[in-house]
Amino acid sequence: MSTFDRRQFMQLAGVGGVVFVSGLGKPALAADTTSGSASEDFFFVQLSDCHWGFEGPPNPDARGTLPKAVAAVNALAQAPDFVIFTGDLTHTTDDPQERRKRLKEFRDIAAGLQVKTVRFIPGEHDAALDKGKAFKEFFGAMNYTFDHKGVHFIVLDNVSDPGAQLGDEQLAWLADDLKKQAQDARIVVFAHRPLFDLYPQWDWATRDGARAVDLLMPHANVTVFYGHIHQEHHHMTGHIAHHSAKSLIFALPVAGSQPKRTPLPWDPAQPYRGLGFREVTAETKAAEYLIVELPVQKA
Repeated sequence: MSTFDRRQFMQLAGVGGVVFVSGLGKPALAADTTSGSASEDFFFVQLSDCHWGFEGPPNPDARGTLPKAVAAVNALAQAPDFVIFTGDLTHTTDDPQERRKRLKEFRDIAAGLQVKTVRFIPGEHDAALDKGKAFKEFFGAMNYTFDHKGVHFIVLDNVSDPGAQLGDEQLAWLADDLKKQAQDARIVVFAHRPLFDLYPQWDWATRDGARAVDLLMPHANVTVFYGHIHQEHHHMTGHIAHHSAKSLIFALPVAGSQPKRTPLPWDPAQPYRGLGFREVTAETKAAEYLIVELPVQKA
C-alpha cells in the first residue's frame, strides 16, 4: 500500500471502485452512522458501478469482482463505520422482472458485508427506466441525509429523472437542508453522476448540477464523491473537491480520448486493470483527506 507525506496529502485533498476513509492516529471504533456526535476521525467504504447482471467482454470475471470486493472489505483489520454504494448497482435491463432479480441478487451479495450499516444510492442503470420504482422497493429512499461523528452527509439522486437532472423539488430540499448547516460544517456529498460538466457528450454531467454546486459553495468544507465514469478523476469547482470512483466491472476511457464511450478492453496480462479501490484517510477536525488507489487482486 502506498502512502503520502503530509504535504502530498494536502495537495491531493485540495484538488472516489471502493473508497476508504479512516482517522489519522488512533483508530475510532465503528459506530451508529445516524449519530451526530462530536468530531472524531472515522472510517467508511465507498463502492461504485458494480453493474451486477453484466456479462461478457471486457470482464471475463463479471460475476466475481463484486464478491471479491466484499471479501476485501471483510478482510480489513478494522471494520469500517459504514459502507455506501454510489450507483449502478446493477446493469440495465428493459425487463422489470429481470431488473428486480438483479437488484435482489445484488442485495444478497452486499448483505455479506460484515459491517453495521450499508447504504445505497441508484445509478441510471438501476433507476432511469422506471424512475427508481424497483430500486426503492429494495433499498428505500434515493436522496437523504445522515450525520456521523461531526460530518453531515448528503445523498443526491441525479439519475431517476429522465432528463438526467436533480430537479426543482430535490434542489429545494437540498437548499432547505443546507440552511440548517453552519458555513464551516463538514459536508460530504454522494452522487452517481458528476455534478459538474465533465463531458456532457458522454452523459458525464448533471444538467442542473451547477445549481447544486452553487448551493454548496457558501460552505467552506465540502467534498463530493461520485461514480459513473468508471475511472479515477479529481476536479475542483472553487474550493469544492470532486473525486470519482473506479468501477468494479470495467474501465471507461478518458473523456474525449476516443470517438465513443466504449469500455476499455480486458488485458489478460494485467487482469482487473482499471478496476479497484482506494483508501482515503480523513481527519475530520481539519476536513482533510488522503486518497490511495488500490487494485483489485486476482483471487
